[in-house]
Amino acid sequence: MVEGRTYRPVIQSSRCHTCDVCIRGCPAELISEYRQEEKSLRGTLYRKKIRKGTPEGKLTLPPCQKACPIHQDTRGYVALIAREKFKEALELIREVNPLPAVCGFICHHPCEEACLREEVDHPIPIRLLKRFVSEYEGKTGFFKRPRKKRRKRVLIVGSGPAGLTAANDLSLLGYGVTIFEALPVLGGMLAVGIPEFRLPRNVLQTEIDGIKGLGVEMKTDHPFRFEGNGMTPKKLGFDAVFLSIGAHRSLRLNIPGEGFRGVLSGVAFLRQLNLSEGVRMGKRVAIIGGGNVAVDAARSAVRLGAKRVDIYYRRSKKEMPAIPEEVEEAIREGTRIHLLTAPIKIVGGRNRVIGMECIRMALAEPDEKGRRKPIPIKGSGFKVNADMVIPAIGQGVNRRALRGLDLHPDGTVRIHPETSETSIKGIFAGGDMVTGPGWAIDAIAAGKKGAESIHRYLS
Repeated sequence: MVEGRTYRPVIQSSRCHTCDVCIRGCPAELISEYRQEEKSLRGTLYRKKIRKGTPEGKLTLPPCQKACPIHQDTRGYVALIAREKFKEALELIREVNPLPAVCGFICHHPCEEACLREEVDHPIPIRLLKRFVSEYEGKTGFFKRPRKKRRKRVLIVGSGPAGLTAANDLSLLGYGVTIFEALPVLGGMLAVGIPEFRLPRNVLQTEIDGIKGLGVEMKTDHPFRFEGNGMTPKKLGFDAVFLSIGAHRSLRLNIPGEGFRGVLSGVAFLRQLNLSEGVRMGKRVAIIGGGNVAVDAARSAVRLGAKRVDIYYRRSKKEMPAIPEEVEEAIREGTRIHLLTAPIKIVGGRNRVIGMECIRMALAEPDEKGRRKPIPIKGSGFKVNADMVIPAIGQGVNRRALRGLDLHPDGTVRIHPETSETSIKGIFAGGDMVTGPGWAIDAIAAGKKGAESIHRYLS
């Protein structure tokens, strides 16, 4: 934070985040003698006085970098892009992020929310800049990355963002890596849970090909299950295992009428669409939920020719977990969003959906987690017409594939918080199967942590 003279700005050390955003407009950039003034912006940074005042001599991360789950050096690659050093910017990104193009399209960009530039006008478009240099890479080809060679082998179950990241990092460390993927395509939820208009398949495939080029063996249509029979990595023919099977099981509404034809979960709807299995589209589509799956399903339904698409969400717009710009795009494309509304019954005729009974909701005071619980308003029930209902209220983990592992009551896998190791020695886990459904960048962070722990374990 800078205050004082316009021709010789003075730094306000107590509020400075060392993000260098203000450097570009500093007169000392052009007038060298200003650098000699002890309290000038440039002079202070040159003398690193801010860094000396940090705890234990450690430099506090800039807000944007601190907000990123993988602590991407945001200001570093943004500065390189500004200087048209695109190759160097991409190499800096890839030091910690093996899926920069994917993140350039779908990341919820917590770095931008923390960007201090917003106090001036608007945040730096960090996600779009990452997308830009990733597309530049597509034109110039992959950059070679050095590899070591080790004899030990690691099995990764699941090829979502956590699995791909772990495979990338372990392969760069020299381990022989094999991925088992139950689906007929690679990418996990990136491939079957996100519509192509949000994440082009050629972009995802390019990222996967880059990781495969490191020597990672990838097998599709290869389901994997623990059967509670004392299975260990050695019995599987590997030295360690990283589980990242995601959370592909849809949660139920637990209301009457869920068994009618025309009721299809959001996850199943998007999977069928992405695998080109064919979806019988209704003319009036009702979608229940406020997350990204609900919004993606709504935007997909519009593209498939639905005459009317409505989203029903039991809280307010402020509480919607979906990415705000995706919500705005859905509205712009014609989706109607009904807030503080919940279904209580799905109505059918001749065993097929014909509508829903809903009720208005009110929000109570925030609980200990800060969330406001929705409470039904008596006497506020009403009916809506619909010939297709898509519940998208969340996802869970397939317990049947994890027999023998220690699980939490909700079905997620219990791991050591520091090492990511499960209750079976040598078997590690990360991503949605541990945390529940989350963001791709969080899964990438889990994959990196898992790879690091496996490296320590095998070393």
